[in-house]
Amino acid sequence: MKEYAPAAASGDLPLRLKLFHGFGAVAFGVKDNGFSVFLLIFYNQVLGMDAGLVSAALGLALIIDAMIDPMLGNLSDRTYTRWGRRLPWLYAAALPLAIAWAFLWSPPIEGPPSFIGLLMVAVLVRMLLSACEVPSVSLVPELTSDYDERTTLFRYRYLFGWSGGLLMLLLAYIVFLPGDEMLRREGYVTFGVVGAILIFLSVVISALGQHKRVAHLPTVKPPPFSLKVAFSEIYEAFSERAFLILAAGAVGAFISQGMTFAVTNYLYLFVWEFTQTAFVIYPLVLFLSVVIVFLTIGGLHKRFGKPKTAFWCTLASLALWTIPYALRLAGIWPEIGGVESTALILAFVLASNVFAVTVMISASSMVAEIVEAFQLRTGRRAEGSFYSGNWFVQKCATGVGIFLAGMMVKLSGMPTDAKPGEVDSAVLDNLTIYYILAAIILGLFSAYWLRRFPITRDDHEATLKTLDAAARGDIDAGGVVP
Repeated sequence: MKEYAPAAASGDLPLRLKLFHGFGAVAFGVKDNGFSVFLLIFYNQVLGMDAGLVSAALGLALIIDAMIDPMLGNLSDRTYTRWGRRLPWLYAAALPLAIAWAFLWSPPIEGPPSFIGLLMVAVLVRMLLSACEVPSVSLVPELTSDYDERTTLFRYRYLFGWSGGLLMLLLAYIVFLPGDEMLRREGYVTFGVVGAILIFLSVVISALGQHKRVAHLPTVKPPPFSLKVAFSEIYEAFSERAFLILAAGAVGAFISQGMTFAVTNYLYLFVWEFTQTAFVIYPLVLFLSVVIVFLTIGGLHKRFGKPKTAFWCTLASLALWTIPYALRLAGIWPEIGGVESTALILAFVLASNVFAVTVMISASSMVAEIVEAFQLRTGRRAEGSFYSGNWFVQKCATGVGIFLAGMMVKLSGMPTDAKPGEVDSAVLDNLTIYYILAAIILGLFSAYWLRRFPITRDDHEATLKTLDAAARGDIDAGGVVP
């Protein structure tokens, strides 16, 4: 006998709730920015670790953490307290996560850290972040069943997530790591401490702001925990057809994103020769792109739906992102490092990132629709399992992307003591060729699968009606209770 709990409420959510929910994503933004943009260059160029070892450690940490995520998601689904299923995780993990983050940027040794040392700290940080982010994002399907309101919640999550990451990026380029300070150790310690404070505040304040709404006993009490049952439930959730299709599209997207973020400072320092002013403007350009997405994505989803939006925006982002590199290789780009060159690359970054963020929000919101499709088939809700599964794919793929970035840096011949403007042009050409070829292959692969996501708005609304009828036992309304 399947148990059909009532679906989450539809209709508009209070603005206050959207803001508090979104604010929790600041922690992820701070972590993601640090890991993706600064960690490789910090451990390679500042601490002296081999780029291949650094990328291998970060990639392996992601994969280990990804293996843990499905169990965290299942445990979150099974949590049964008067504070609900998700809040206890947020309150418990916030402080340990902040401490681990600060430690990552101030290793207590002189000289290059060991591979094992970096791996252990990176795994700890990522595991604690998952213990916050998986329960937090799993609240979306619980808060609302509305197709568009779920997009709105993710609009706020991405706005705050990017804002937190870009705030740290801006502070890094202006305060902590300006100019040549990016290649010195001292500024990274402050970067880690400030980031730790932001992480702790975002998780705790977000949880407190949602407490009144979600702090109650779950409708259905889960059976006693056992590893056999847990793995059986995880396998069942991950076998959902819609999830597998979305996961395939996410693989290409997140490998590309991990690769791009990890190689960002190499590209802007050495390929495009950004000045200090350009590094200050860069985070503002990214923030502007996120604001544009925040204002436009709702209309796109209403007109085209989420799968079509994700498909076309993937292709648009890919084209806009690779054009400058192709023109540079063809020798028809303005003088590198000049005002015209910098302005053009920032314009392409703005346009490309608008489409890229639209894809990410669309895909995250699409996961929520899988929850009800799975519930209709099995009678069980598994928000944590699906979002941890999404994290599993994201982290494994991002780990591969970071590893690829490290290999590209290594194979291109980039010296560990490189200076902007002094690196051989053949080295930069090699790095550029490796990068854009990988980006094109990954982008096309991702677009192919995102276009095939099987749940449309009409499908989702029909599923909600059937679930509602089944919960009432109203067979005549279309609900069938086995």
